[in-house]
Amino acid sequence: MAKYSSMIIGHATLDTNTDHLGNTVKIVGGAVIYSSAAAHALGHRVLAVTKLADKDLDRLESFTIPSEDIVCLKSEKSTDMVNVYHTADKETRTCTCLSQGDPFGVSDIPDAEAAIYHLAGLIYGDFNKELIVSLSKKAPVALDVQAMLRHAEPDGSMHFEDWSEKLECLPYVTYLKTDAAEAEIMTGCSDRKEAAKHLYSWGAREIMITHNTEVLIYDGREFYTCPIKSRNLSGRTGRGDTTFASYINERLTHTIPEALLTASATVSLKMETPGPFKGTRQDVEEYIKELY
Repeated sequence: MAKYSSMIIGHATLDTNTDHLGNTVKIVGGAVIYSSAAAHALGHRVLAVTKLADKDLDRLESFTIPSEDIVCLKSEKSTDMVNVYHTADKETRTCTCLSQGDPFGVSDIPDAEAAIYHLAGLIYGDFNKELIVSLSKKAPVALDVQAMLRHAEPDGSMHFEDWSEKLECLPYVTYLKTDAAEAEIMTGCSDRKEAAKHLYSWGAREIMITHNTEVLIYDGREFYTCPIKSRNLSGRTGRGDTTFASYINERLTHTIPEALLTASATVSLKMETPGPFKGTRQDVEEYIKELY
């Protein structure tokens, strides 16, 4: 058994979130925090690798995992984001990048044994092809494609564009996560099943496509789906990170349908409360009994 179920690599951000009514909250977030919290809550030991400027080291207090399982590297700047949500369901938002932390390179990866390398980035430039290829030689790579599609302009404005190196990099990715909009950017298909087929044909082995109604998995043979059952959306931020981390860590010891059910229930419960998931595996199992 590897020492860690997964090594989760990404920036811890300061997010300034404004909802459609104009209410603003500042919260420390980022895929590395939401992902590690979900995996930890389900009982998996994970190692989080992040980068921060010296003035922002207090962000480490927002992790829910033990401090000895966090590696923080020096960065000139930290990643800071502004998110303005335009609708009550939080499906449309405008993101602005105030600053972007230093990229993660091969030399930044600690020498620790992990069963999965989870690239939990936020913006294009966080990771490069060399890192993906290098990690894939040691253990399966899980990639949230947001960090390959979302680009920050010098003025902070952000836009999505297709990943120019997708055909070269996807063969090195075991678990690929996109949402419905990202899948359409990459494949041109608005039908999620068709998009998943394209992504699989380009080399990734297990495709996850999230949507506000359900989570879909495709392994090249079968499609699996599971509904999202949140009773409110106050904790919408971190949805994809929670789902993906729950799924890939569960997949180490469970079938696709089992891992998918646990991940869908975990994110449904998490979205009912703002911030990273702080529940337990028992909470998720009770939620499944009640709502699934």
